[in-house]
Amino acid sequence: MMQKISIAALTAALLASPVAAGTPVLKERATSTLSPITITGNAFYNGTDRFYIRGVDYQPGGGTGTTTDPISDATTCKRDVQYFSELGINTIRVYTVDNTANHDECMAALEAAGIYLVLDTDTPLYSLNRNEPQESYNSVYLQSVFATIDAFANYTNTMAFLSGNEVINDANNTDCAPYIKAVTRDMKQYIGDRGYRSIPVGYSAADVSSNQFLMAEYMNCGTSDARGDFYAINDYSWCDPSSMTTSGWDILVQNYTGYGAPVFMSEFGCITNTRNFGEVAALYSTEMTGVFSGGLVYEYSEEGNGYGLVTISGSSVTTASGFNYLKSAYASVANPTGLGGATTSTASSECPTSNAEWAVSGSTLPAIPTSAAAYMSTGAGTGPGLDGSGSQDAGSSDNESPGTATAGSGEVTATGTSGSASSTSTSTSKSSASSLAPPPDMAAFSFLLITVVGFVGGIMAL
Repeated sequence: MMQKISIAALTAALLASPVAAGTPVLKERATSTLSPITITGNAFYNGTDRFYIRGVDYQPGGGTGTTTDPISDATTCKRDVQYFSELGINTIRVYTVDNTANHDECMAALEAAGIYLVLDTDTPLYSLNRNEPQESYNSVYLQSVFATIDAFANYTNTMAFLSGNEVINDANNTDCAPYIKAVTRDMKQYIGDRGYRSIPVGYSAADVSSNQFLMAEYMNCGTSDARGDFYAINDYSWCDPSSMTTSGWDILVQNYTGYGAPVFMSEFGCITNTRNFGEVAALYSTEMTGVFSGGLVYEYSEEGNGYGLVTISGSSVTTASGFNYLKSAYASVANPTGLGGATTSTASSECPTSNAEWAVSGSTLPAIPTSAAAYMSTGAGTGPGLDGSGSQDAGSSDNESPGTATAGSGEVTATGTSGSASSTSTSTSKSSASSLAPPPDMAAFSFLLITVVGFVGGIMAL
């Protein structure tokens, strides 16, 4: 017999429910002048036009040892947007943001300049640790990742999220791969379950020839809910003066031909020789565009490593020779017409088998931690920002993966026990106070309340 529930009791239960305290309802953004970037086959599209990434990596202050968010400071962001426009770029990559900060002004300035954002969801404190991938894959970490998605999902010029950067950087830590892929799966599910538009999620791989393509195959094997939407590589093999064959880019094209998702360079720009960006002409030629969708030059500001296109001192910006070379290179190279050799069909890869260079076999992944799975329905709530206590050592029996995952239709269930994994170095990004959540949108909550009450009332009448 079905127990009857009073409306008063139901109302009280709903008001006490985690839904009311879940992810804050994001305020409506202004009407966008940019269309969201989508994926068809192995390429990105802006509407029906092929979209090629022409950009730079952007993390001013990343070399100071202090973690900062470059797009929460509207003044410096707007200053730098002028230089982005002068370069002629359409995309920036940002490695670290504060998921408690407001980014409206900077994102609006980027949008007005026609610039999209590729965003890493990790921070130095909240990321997978390649020494302890099992322990660091926990609900504390995923809460921060999901909160970052919440903070940026409603910006139309958020092009894509990166689920990790160079976590695997040697043959001895490829056992991190299942955890990287699990984070990718979890991010994709969170985006879908929270009702956001379909924002692509992928991984940025290190310039390690022994396993970069193995990781690409791994990220594209198995069920669609766990496969990456794209694959990004960091590559510094073209050092001017060079060529397709001298640099080995012809081999890159061969390796990734037939890959069932878009591929782009999330970092490029060797500084060994003259660095006049001769590779730009190759990257946007039909020799490569059948496989690659452009790339991002590392990096905008000089951080003590010789890669900077500009030097920032206080509020002033001074351009270096590389800035002018890149500006000229982008201006002189047009995108191919039509599809540029892209394919419109997709295909999954075969999972690589374990060997001396690859420690993973099959497509089984760790199940999402139970407490993190709850965020799919309640929302992640307010993130930890850049001043939280961190997640890498926060793993416990209560918040780590409860076992392996059986995937299908975006859902995962735990079976058995989680396999152990270990490695030999810590995860880092390229650049070396929580606040109270705003009140929920009461109009949306009232609609939910009325809908649920009506549904329950209908059941009670049966």
